[in-house]
Amino acid sequence: MKARISEKFRTLFGHDGDFFASAGRINLIGEHTDYNGGYVFPGAIDKGIMAEIELNGSDRVHAYSLDLDEYVEFGLKEEDAPSQSWARYIFGVCREIIKRGGQIGGFNTVFAGDVPLGAGMSSSAALESTFAFALNFLYDLGIDKFELARIGQATEHNYCGVKCGIMDQFASIFGRKGNLMRLDCKTMEYKYYPFDPKGYRLVLLDSVVKHELASSAYNKRRESCERAAAAIRHNHPEVEFLRDARKEWLEEVRTVISEEDYRRAEYVIGEVQRVLDVCDALERGDYETVGKKMYETHYGMSRLYEVSCEELDFLNDIAKECGVTGSRVMGGGFGGCTINLVKNELHDEFIARAIEAFKEKFGHEPKVYDVVISDGARKLE
Repeated sequence: MKARISEKFRTLFGHDGDFFASAGRINLIGEHTDYNGGYVFPGAIDKGIMAEIELNGSDRVHAYSLDLDEYVEFGLKEEDAPSQSWARYIFGVCREIIKRGGQIGGFNTVFAGDVPLGAGMSSSAALESTFAFALNFLYDLGIDKFELARIGQATEHNYCGVKCGIMDQFASIFGRKGNLMRLDCKTMEYKYYPFDPKGYRLVLLDSVVKHELASSAYNKRRESCERAAAAIRHNHPEVEFLRDARKEWLEEVRTVISEEDYRRAEYVIGEVQRVLDVCDALERGDYETVGKKMYETHYGMSRLYEVSCEELDFLNDIAKECGVTGSRVMGGGFGGCTINLVKNELHDEFIARAIEAFKEKFGHEPKVYDVVISDGARKLE
């Protein structure tokens, strides 16, 4: 990929620039907890975005997407926003840096990526993080890493129409090879946890489907959680988010909230605790408990939060039948991937069985991605 980028960069701009990269991400556990003030547990992966960049001394950006074979030029003022969706990510990062007082100018860039699109591994966060990190470095702006993550998040909110949490950009910026990260979405405190599952592999099975419910259903679930938290707050004023609530406090308000709101809150309160349980298990090297908690999360997302779908439930059932240690839907739901913790000796048989059975039932094969936990945003030599 680096050679292809370099060749195109020279063709377009006549010489060489500096290389930067950032990563896509997985989330081992902790789904739909971010907007409830809870914990998430992501890691950067060995698939991401790579860009060659040089400052050009003008006030214009010249950008080429190698994957899309598309070239765009744009200025750095608000009215200069490009129409192409991929270019808006780069433009948004520039604008968010400028809003924070960062003095930046134009640059030339060619970029490409190998994060599978639509599979829930956050290619957009990898793109934002690559350019936020690079511009901070090239212009010596001194922006700290958390603010770089917030710049990516604000780009999604203000230029791409997605009201996302901070997890994806956090993972892309802070990722560290061989480590997962527990992020407290209420306090923004984080801690690295070594992830070296000897004898196991992490595998994503991509259903290659995305059901249309996602955005409206996401908002509905968020409102459910806020109603449940408000009801609990009447009795326990210290409850700011569902993350602050206990299961027994939810039981106290069961008769005053809807059954649906109760189920949503039950899932979230359980999921917040599962992240902590997985952290404890990893510190003991207990991957069997990690796997058990992953299955519990899938059950909760499917039956209580109702964000799974037939294809993902099917993949989870196959994993269970094949003796896979842990499996669950990863991401917001309604399609995308399951993440699977698989013993090495079961890997090949599980993949073969899943591909065959899934194709027989749904008419197409799932895609398979083996995952390696890697570094986040960085300059490449």
